Amino acid sequence: MNCRALLAALIAVVVVASGCTTPTPDDETVTDASGDGATEPDAGSAPTKSVVPVPDATTLVTGDTITVAMVPKLKAIDYFNATEQGAKVAAAELGVELIYDGPIASRVEDQIELINSFITRKVDVIAVAPNDPDAIAAVLKRARDKGIHVITWDADANPEKSQREFFVDQASPQGIGASLVDVMAEEAGADAKTIVITGTLTAANQNEWMKWMRHRIDEKYPEMEILQVKASGEDQQRAKQVTQDVLTAHKDLDGIFAITSVAFPGAAAALERSGRVGEVALTGLSTPKSMRRWVDSGTVKTVVLWNAVDLGYLTIYAAQALCDGKLAPGITSIDAGTLGTKAVEDDRVVLGTPMRFTKENIGDYDF
Repeated sequence: MNCRALLAALIAVVVVASGCTTPTPDDETVTDASGDGATEPDAGSAPTKSVVPVPDATTLVTGDTITVAMVPKLKAIDYFNATEQGAKVAAAELGVELIYDGPIASRVEDQIELINSFITRKVDVIAVAPNDPDAIAAVLKRARDKGIHVITWDADANPEKSQREFFVDQASPQGIGASLVDVMAEEAGADAKTIVITGTLTAANQNEWMKWMRHRIDEKYPEMEILQVKASGEDQQRAKQVTQDVLTAHKDLDGIFAITSVAFPGAAAALERSGRVGEVALTGLSTPKSMRRWVDSGTVKTVVLWNAVDLGYLTIYAAQALCDGKLAPGITSIDAGTLGTKAVEDDRVVLGTPMRFTKENIGDYDF
């Protein structure tokens, strides 16, 4: 029986016995089933907390409907607006009730508070992009102990401590690390002196990317150096200030890696103002929409990223497959709607390989 089917049947019995009619939600689901993606929220305003009404005592859940609570690292930035867009489309296709909500700053404490509320609501699946893999583990284990499915996406939690079931991985860490370093070698030289600007020093995905960046350097560009790693706290203004400080302190700097969607535009703004465009190469990870102005101006030549809309979409398909028993230990692939078949490698559902966005193609992507 489906995750919610037993509950629905019991509620139906009560409704029939009492002679009540089935109430309807006050709001309609905000989704776009066209396959082209929902309209992305304005990056300057916070997205709606719930994509569909949250089931409560007056809402009857019937059939095979499941409720997925999807928690980004933070909301109201282009990257996570794009993942929400993809999640909405998948939810509409599958008939999933989607609650998309996250903190307004990259604080794991705020994520934990939200997840506790979802445990109380007894959702079927919690899908989270953790800000801290260890700090979030206890609350995820609590969810699992309550019978709620748990998956991670974009960044992983500690698998053993959290007992999360699967990680929806946007691209292999090896592929991301190699792509970033290859771009830097092409634009700044194989012996470039570089700085990395990250989000937080505890973010599991960013630390994993840096591990593979160093591996690529050792393997292919032994004369390249990472002089320092600087955190920017997933704050664009702070990333701008950190970059300004780095450019002032390192007159012989050849390149900067900005490896979050918030750090990269902040770093680009600082480089543009520094007068060192063309002297210092800048590459990193962010959305095409966030970076287009700096690519068009020549401040940045190459943006590396996966399709963030597709990541949100795949996460919802993975959540549904988990509830249906189609995603389980030993499964090697799942159906992912318009994305086709996606590989499952051990406990990772893999979206694909990183993309490069340049002046030639960046205008083709609206996320």
